[in-house]
Amino acid sequence: MKKKIILILIFLYVQSNAETLPPSPTAPIKEKLVKKQTLNIEKRSLKGSMNVVYKQKPSNARNIEELFTRGKYYGRFRSNTFYWDWSKETESLKNNKSMGIGGSLIYKTANLNGFAGTIGLYTSQNPDFFRMDKSDVGDLKAGKDTFSRNKVKLTDTYGMTVLAQAYLEYNKNKTNIKIGRQIYHSVFTKSNDTKMIPNTFDGFSIGTQSLLPKTKLRLAYFTAQKLRDHTSSHDVITFKDSSSNSWGNNDDSAIHKGLNYNNFLKANKDTEHSLTIIDLKNSSIKNAILTISYLDLSDILQDVVGELHYKVSFKNRWAFRPGFRYFLQKDNGGGKIAGDTNLKGKPAIGYDKSVRDERLLDSSLLAFRFDILMPNKKGLYRFGYSKIEDKADIVAPWRGFPTGGFTRAMAQYNWYANTETIMLRAVYNFSSSFNVSLRYAVQDFDDKKDNVQADSTIWHLDTIKKLTKNLEMKTRIGIINAQNDILKSDGSYKTDVSYNEYRLEFNYLF
Repeated sequence: MKKKIILILIFLYVQSNAETLPPSPTAPIKEKLVKKQTLNIEKRSLKGSMNVVYKQKPSNARNIEELFTRGKYYGRFRSNTFYWDWSKETESLKNNKSMGIGGSLIYKTANLNGFAGTIGLYTSQNPDFFRMDKSDVGDLKAGKDTFSRNKVKLTDTYGMTVLAQAYLEYNKNKTNIKIGRQIYHSVFTKSNDTKMIPNTFDGFSIGTQSLLPKTKLRLAYFTAQKLRDHTSSHDVITFKDSSSNSWGNNDDSAIHKGLNYNNFLKANKDTEHSLTIIDLKNSSIKNAILTISYLDLSDILQDVVGELHYKVSFKNRWAFRPGFRYFLQKDNGGGKIAGDTNLKGKPAIGYDKSVRDERLLDSSLLAFRFDILMPNKKGLYRFGYSKIEDKADIVAPWRGFPTGGFTRAMAQYNWYANTETIMLRAVYNFSSSFNVSLRYAVQDFDDKKDNVQADSTIWHLDTIKKLTKNLEMKTRIGIINAQNDILKSDGSYKTDVSYNEYRLEFNYLF
């Protein structure tokens, strides 16, 4: 596989230089015009997902000195406050709170003959008046990503400062290559920058639009991941480390806990893994976007995802946009390592025979949505549906969320086997500086599976208000009501996981 990747790298490099033209004698004049135009363009903005969109980028450099002097800094002050209120607080379900205050400073060099670099330093500090004690940090839910639980456990200190982005980049003729720690968005992976520090990956990625018409082809190879609450990178799939520390390796909320360090050793398997992602996005059909994605997780599993979205516009400027996703997960040895367990690492009671006896991670999910788009981008109405095959749970601890964009609600994981979800969503932009999003979801989990949560309904209300040109406030409220009368096979009841969640975030960009 590595040899194939190297060959692809060489081919893309040659392809990107094949049509390189000599610099135009009018290039300096054009550059001055561009500089004048960018004065009126917003430097950067935030998506609803809190990911950054760079609108002003560094100019071209003519020598090594200008590579740095013509670079740009992007600053961000940020605070994020979380409060989680269980409907029935118990010894194992404690109300929790957390606050992160900090931000980021990102520097992008200018572009010299296609070469550039980016480095991003992030910090999150935790005031003692709104945080959990060291003994209670394990009870945190949404707010856990404002600091490193592992750091608190090992050093008894809060707050973290992290180099979350650091990569070299090559751009030429619709081809982009990045090497280093980077943000990477795909159906499998996301930066998920809704806390203080983004989720990033170590390795390289390639994207090109020069090989096929109206088609973008991408390839990524990552040897490590750095989750939002980690100060250093870790394996992409292994849960726990050599000391059985639950927070010392990949401890994402969606990690398969059966794929842990000791189980890999028992199976005589490596505890370090790589993630290969290939995707192709085609827009040859008018108003349609087709995406085919492939993931290979070395000696554990393989995924293939097909996704199609089509937009139908009407004369009154309303539009209809249906979307479809099929996610196929194939076992490649991971099931035997995980054993008779589900995502939580608990016995797979109530699961299909292939999971319990044959030790397979084979599974799939089907999701579709129907969007009604308002004129002038005023908002949308969405109906979403997803159904997970009654086999294994979907393994996806890279923040991409298999049901994301269709039925996944905030802080929910609805890709356990035989789970069915319906979601209704409405988004409305009251003005260019204020918008509201309301989501309602019904999650129907399998009652026969003892170690999967009980059915629930979810209300989520998000608001984003631009207070000034550079200052933005976001609020999030979640109200989750779960059934408390679902019996397990031993005669006990499933845990009541009803709760209310509140979030308040401020972002200042400079």
